[in-house]
Amino acid sequence: MIKVNLTHRIWLAFISIIVLVGLSIIIIYPISIKGTLTEETYRLIEHEQIRSAYPLLDLLNPRNEHDFTDREAGRVGHFFIYDTLGRPAEGAPPPKEVLQEMAQNAYRQEVNRGRYEIQYGGATVFYVIAKAQIDDYPAFHISYMWDTYRDQMVNRLWERLVYILLLTSGLSLLPAIWLKHYLRQPLIVLGNHLEQIANRDWKEPLKWKGDEDFQRLSDQFERMRQNLNLYDRAQKTFIQHASHELKTPIMVIKSYAHSVKDGILPKKNMEQTMDVIIEEANRMERRVIDMLYYTKLDSLKEESPKHEQIVFGSIAFQIEERFRVQREDVKILVSGAETEIFGDREQLEVLLENLVENALRYAKDTIWMSATSTEDQIIINVENNGEAIPAHDLPQLFNPFYKGNKGKFGLGLAIVKRITELHGGYPKVENSNVGVKFSIYFPKYRKDQKRKNKKMG
Repeated sequence: MIKVNLTHRIWLAFISIIVLVGLSIIIIYPISIKGTLTEETYRLIEHEQIRSAYPLLDLLNPRNEHDFTDREAGRVGHFFIYDTLGRPAEGAPPPKEVLQEMAQNAYRQEVNRGRYEIQYGGATVFYVIAKAQIDDYPAFHISYMWDTYRDQMVNRLWERLVYILLLTSGLSLLPAIWLKHYLRQPLIVLGNHLEQIANRDWKEPLKWKGDEDFQRLSDQFERMRQNLNLYDRAQKTFIQHASHELKTPIMVIKSYAHSVKDGILPKKNMEQTMDVIIEEANRMERRVIDMLYYTKLDSLKEESPKHEQIVFGSIAFQIEERFRVQREDVKILVSGAETEIFGDREQLEVLLENLVENALRYAKDTIWMSATSTEDQIIINVENNGEAIPAHDLPQLFNPFYKGNKGKFGLGLAIVKRITELHGGYPKVENSNVGVKFSIYFPKYRKDQKRKNKKMG
């Protein structure tokens, strides 16, 4: 396939239009224009015939046979033939073979006036036969005109048409030139910005004022640039926070290892020293696992979700049993265990684990896990009776690496938000009457399930 740029496409489009118009004229013109001029020729003949209804001058000065061959454009000739045998034609009779055909048409004619044509000498003669009375004798008034008049009109129109077509073609190139410049300028600007983005330079904003369509395109491009900018900053922030969070346990492990190597025990004995190293290694492992899982959730956006129908209690009681031993002074209460949730079991387990683990750090003595079902939503609540969260911290709790009071790594609630969004829902946190409540709102059905239910209904 031949590749052409926008400028060539515009030129080709306008040239194609001109060629199509020219071909249409060449095809339609001979049919329509010639037919119209033929009709006009007959009208002129009939008009002259009526004007010469009493051809006294022609009778006084009869024309000879040579006059019939005078093909002067627009000239109408007249002659008469009688409806009685033996009487010669009067006026400017045509040659014998033409006169015979005209006479036969005249004798067969039933209407008062008829139109005919005949080929003679490589040309066409148009003639009109009208019934008349000469000295009380029935006769036929025959008026004729050569096609020279029609052909001259056709040629003149052709010349004018060619001039008009050439002029129109030349003038049509002006809007083509304007359109080329009109489209080229914004495309060059967009192309330059795309080149900048390809080079990871998306700081310069794009604002295009002018045509509504290009302005809408530039607005969409600007939103893309802003999203890329936000993604780039988030990626850099993620790396910075991850490096900072991993740096501390690595430094602890490294310093303890050097101390042991030098024969110095930072703790009372070797066992306690090794426990610190193992604890920091486990802490670092947990952070790495959280980071890997958080980045894994990003890739799941483009994959088809593997959702299933899950009973809330099957996950909630399992988590309650797992976290019960971490703080024996805290009770974990479960309600709405029979509520069914449509989602990914593994992801929902991680979501509840992070919420309960977060609640354990702040709860005084009770954590409530509940699930309720409304007409179009499933709501999961995890509430604890700990201290209220400062108002300025509430909007930021679900941001990656944001740690509140007693926070550990800052990814737990970010993972909760990401899992919620993968299920088409949204998270919410608020200070309640007893403490702090985290609420997760899931749609009751997926979009495809809604369509199936509607069809079944």
